[in-house]
Amino acid sequence: MIRVRTSRGAAAGLWVFAAAAALLLTPSAARAEQFVLFDVTFPFTKMDADNSTPSKSHYYVRGAALNPQRPRDWTSPVDYRNGTVHIRIEVLDRPEGGEPAQWSLCYIPNRGQGNGYGCTGTPLYAAKGVYEKDVSMRSFWQNDAIVWTEGIKQMDLVMKDQQGFHAHKRSDPEKFFPTRVRITMIQVSAGSKYDPSLVPNLPHDKPAGR
Repeated sequence: MIRVRTSRGAAAGLWVFAAAAALLLTPSAARAEQFVLFDVTFPFTKMDADNSTPSKSHYYVRGAALNPQRPRDWTSPVDYRNGTVHIRIEVLDRPEGGEPAQWSLCYIPNRGQGNGYGCTGTPLYAAKGVYEKDVSMRSFWQNDAIVWTEGIKQMDLVMKDQQGFHAHKRSDPEKFFPTRVRITMIQVSAGSKYDPSLVPNLPHDKPAGR
């Protein structure tokens, strides 16, 4: 399921963990149905893409930017491994012209197997606005290359074009850069449904036309 709504120009800063931490510290924490893996707002220029290390076109979410209250074991006592991830991208600024773009969202585990990491992605977008979708944790690329009982250490966000080609390698990078986005990933346990009202600092108005 993908939902889109037009932006009203509201820019959100880096998210706070207070509400999520309070939930996870309660006695019922083991039965939590969802948690925010990260919520980051950042500008991204051609220079950022060319100079990101160790890989170009990457924006790295690690350290304090990744929810410190995230579970180590994603399989028990709450099963997030067989649940879904709700992906929300708010495109705050981007070049005019409507060139489609997207971001790959790669889980980098504490312990991998095979390829060693797996990636899902945002919806494709061509204009400012909010784009959302739900993805099964069993459906994205190389989701089985992660040892989910050992947890996630960072997320790698990679800007790409419609065909999945790195945006910074294009001959027309001015169609993609500069941009500014807010990307949020919410992990939802198996058998549960995403509830936006539980996510700190999100506007909860309904998408346009709904």
